[in-house]
Amino acid sequence: MSVLLFGVSHRSAPVEVLERLTVSDHDRPKLVDELLSSRAISEAMLVSTCNRVEIYAVVDAFHPALEAVGAVLGDHSGMTINEITRHAYVRYSEAAVEHLFTVAAGLDSMVVGEQQILGQIRNAYLNADANKSAGRVLHELAQQALRVGKRVHSETGIDRAGASVVSVALHRAKSMLGSDTGIRRAVVVGAGAMGGLATAHLAREGAQELIVVNRTLENAQHLAGNVAANHGIRVRGAGLDELAAVMADADVVVTCTGSVGAVVTVGEVHSALAARAEAGPLVLCDLGLPRNVDPAAGRLPNVHIIDIEGLRGYAETQAAENDTLAARSIVATELADYLTHQRQAEVTPTVAALRQRAADVVEAEILRLETRLPELDDPQRDEVAKTVRRVVDKLLHAPTVRVKQLASTPNGDHYAQALRELFELKPGAAESVAATDHLDTMGADDAPGEHIDQADK
Repeated sequence: MSVLLFGVSHRSAPVEVLERLTVSDHDRPKLVDELLSSRAISEAMLVSTCNRVEIYAVVDAFHPALEAVGAVLGDHSGMTINEITRHAYVRYSEAAVEHLFTVAAGLDSMVVGEQQILGQIRNAYLNADANKSAGRVLHELAQQALRVGKRVHSETGIDRAGASVVSVALHRAKSMLGSDTGIRRAVVVGAGAMGGLATAHLAREGAQELIVVNRTLENAQHLAGNVAANHGIRVRGAGLDELAAVMADADVVVTCTGSVGAVVTVGEVHSALAARAEAGPLVLCDLGLPRNVDPAAGRLPNVHIIDIEGLRGYAETQAAENDTLAARSIVATELADYLTHQRQAEVTPTVAALRQRAADVVEAEILRLETRLPELDDPQRDEVAKTVRRVVDKLLHAPTVRVKQLASTPNGDHYAQALRELFELKPGAAESVAATDHLDTMGADDAPGEHIDQADK
């Protein structure tokens, strides 16, 4: 069984493609179930953010699994396989693991070093676990990836370039306002994780008044209350029906919802402009995917739109070279350790099956000896049995230790395969031993999700 990654991100596709492929939390279980309906896929995890859509699947056949993933995404997005693959990347086995570790470290993000991706990977895993689509392989892989990300942020300064896309967008917004006073009044549309980040950034930047707008007023009021308590500024919640009115007094509007279709329409922006007491610019930071602001609003006078597409390439999104190199070194070290552990784990069932085969042969021969020499007394019989077992153990010791060492090298699985061939070990025997070993060694502390690091969202 190997890990297959099929992904599309800000590096490979324009926003229009990402918008069509993005998967909401509501739709995620449905797509994962469809993936698992393929005989080639036994586990699946779907990571969907404003910058990427990635499927990690545990597969036993590359091409059938790849076709299944393409078909599921095609049905979801309404795109043809050719349209999707034109912007997609595929990684397999070790390359798929390396990619996930790189993503968790923030090295593949639009803002290099941002920490929000850790929370998004964590949520993807917890969703997979809740949907029972994450088994032993993805359980270990996801937790290791989160540990990699945590280590990178604690041992390097990679996140000095900015905490998230939010920080870069707001920096650009301040420069567009062209005022020494900065952002005085702001509106945040969306009360989810991105909304929380946006309100926290705005409060730290010195905003005097914040209004959180959400489809569910209760959620908006809850976030507003938290921000007011933590930062001591004026914050209130509002419903979507108040959007045009609250925009009229805002310097900046940050949108970050997962809604399909424009949340901020041209008509609402036009109404807000007409009601403005001042003629200053209105900056709309559209951080939603799909986009939350109708692009046509950018053609209105004194309106500026900052979106995901427009943030690409800015120097603020790149971490310092030394920190990036240090982070990549950590990823490489963790990848090597992970692969060594996995290779050794894969050969363990074969070694166990070989020892069980030897034990069966010993027991059969001892029984045969008892039949042929019934006059042996118990002490003699026990001594003979101990001697035979010692001989077998000594003969097996060197090859079993050596095969575990060799398993950690590239193509180490070939040695386990050679053992199975030489000693006529049944494939099912090794697998059953592996399953039994896993169940025996999993305690309460190994319950899925217990070791997931708490990450910023």
